[in-house]
Amino acid sequence: MPFFNIDVPDDFIGSQRLDKYISSACESFNRSKLKSGALEILLNSKAAKLSSKVRAGDKIDIRWEDNVPDNIEPEDIPLKIIFENDDVTVVNKVAGMVTHPAAGNWSGTLVNALLHRWGREALSQIKGGETPEILARRRPGIVHRLDKDTSGVIVTAKNRGAEEWLQAQFKSRRLKKEYILIVRGCPPKKDGIVDTLIVRDNADRKRFKALPLDGGSIKHEKFGEDAEGRQKNLLPSPSAGKRAVSLYHVVSVYGPYSLVRVRLLTGRTHQIRVHMKFLSCPVLGDAIYSKKDPLFPNESLMLHSRLLTIRLPGQKNFSSFKAAVPERFKRVIKALKEAYPRSYASPGIKESL
Repeated sequence: MPFFNIDVPDDFIGSQRLDKYISSACESFNRSKLKSGALEILLNSKAAKLSSKVRAGDKIDIRWEDNVPDNIEPEDIPLKIIFENDDVTVVNKVAGMVTHPAAGNWSGTLVNALLHRWGREALSQIKGGETPEILARRRPGIVHRLDKDTSGVIVTAKNRGAEEWLQAQFKSRRLKKEYILIVRGCPPKKDGIVDTLIVRDNADRKRFKALPLDGGSIKHEKFGEDAEGRQKNLLPSPSAGKRAVSLYHVVSVYGPYSLVRVRLLTGRTHQIRVHMKFLSCPVLGDAIYSKKDPLFPNESLMLHSRLLTIRLPGQKNFSSFKAAVPERFKRVIKALKEAYPRSYASPGIKESL
């Protein structure tokens, strides 16, 4: 994956759009290529839009994907189907599967598998034009996503009408997303709500970090419908970061590990992983926000989308979809039970692992 660096000379006069300057400085780049092949453009170490202004002394860094395929091909990949009708396909995505084609993962994705299941032909890639159009072409039917190593419920749209309907549901937050996870350590409260800003970590562009809000970021909050009503009254994000709110409940504690349920009141990239790190109890197996665990050095990310409650296209009532608990969770819980006595069990909740 190539990287390019451009230094704007000190005698450069005036200012110019970033995309125009790059195109004039490097013959191998043109503006359409930048839109389709540039994974990240930094201007003076900060993420920049193509319309940003370049001035004397600026430093430009470009992370580039030069091998965009001509087509997104249907692939006969087995899927765990939870529900399907003429409008949607609800899938229990396995850990390790990327949701949609992107840099470094142009095949083997959920999109490739869905195209085959739906009997669709290969999709021609768009390599020039507006960025939203390019991305939409690579993500047919995808209205939300799960990280590669996160398993569980994901709903996909089989037609444009269903896609718009579901996108409106996610935008308005009129749905419920619940996850189960195994973390290292235990949150400071057994029931709580984490309310922070989330920003990109300038020291590592793959990571995000949580920033406290004025008045505190961790509060006791019952894991239930009343607390979820808060999402209707969320304040808009301040300019420095995006508001992120997670409601959590500790189910069981085994020595230095905990089984936790989380409901998302917002949907930010890496939100649960960042919030657990913020609580000093990172998700077990998280290669980005945690260290290799001595007891489980080879386990993958212990994060699973357990439940999605949403209104399907044309329906008045909400539908709930559950994804079975993965074998990796059962394996780890079994090992924890053998290694540690359970020091805490949530009253009234049966641990179904």
